[in-house]
Amino acid sequence: MAAKKSPRTAPKRKTAKKTATRRPARLRGEALRAHALEIQRRLTATYPDAHCELTHRNPFELAVATVLSAQCTDARVNMVTPELFRRWPTPQALAQASLEEIEAVIKSTGFYRNKAKSILGLARQVVAEHGGEIPTEMDALVRLPGIGRKTANVVLGNAFCRNEGIVVDTHVARLSARFGFTRESDPVKIEQALIPLFPRESWTQLSHLMIWHGRRTCAALRPRCGECVLADCCPSAAL
Repeated sequence: MAAKKSPRTAPKRKTAKKTATRRPARLRGEALRAHALEIQRRLTATYPDAHCELTHRNPFELAVATVLSAQCTDARVNMVTPELFRRWPTPQALAQASLEEIEAVIKSTGFYRNKAKSILGLARQVVAEHGGEIPTEMDALVRLPGIGRKTANVVLGNAFCRNEGIVVDTHVARLSARFGFTRESDPVKIEQALIPLFPRESWTQLSHLMIWHGRRTCAALRPRCGECVLADCCPSAAL
């Protein structure tokens, strides 16, 4: 009786070993500051006209527009504010408006009920406690309804040319991580990490530069690294 032949087994294919992509070493101290200043220099050259894109004529209009910009685009806010300020051009006028009237005008900005309460409360408090003028101090600003540290930094930097801090919005937070400036995710901690990296006189403009770059090139989902002026020095572009 012939012996049974054992079935042939297919030879095992050799699989190429995957090489893990290594993150660039994290910069610290003077090396991190030099890296940050180089990025700032390039962004300044790329966006020489970077500015606050919320249309405003005075500190009151900027404060209100910034409150409305939460979870909303600047472009949408700029579509709403002309009618808002036509009807209520001053804190005194806005303080006399009804909540329902304000809601109807700002509805398209989203979260309009909360925003209406905030800007109405802001106007009334400015009239009652500050003589109808937007205060110029951080402590007083953050006590106004709807105004936190980010909004206060926007108002101080753009309406009063005072560099008291750095505006950290979603773009600045995202780019700060991608550029390797900080691994923090809390806006206040991100601001604290950025402050020692840049000259104080450039803090307001720095935010504009990062926001413009975030909107035009370094998008959240599909950053265009191939056309970015920072591709050769950005740690995220190397991943």
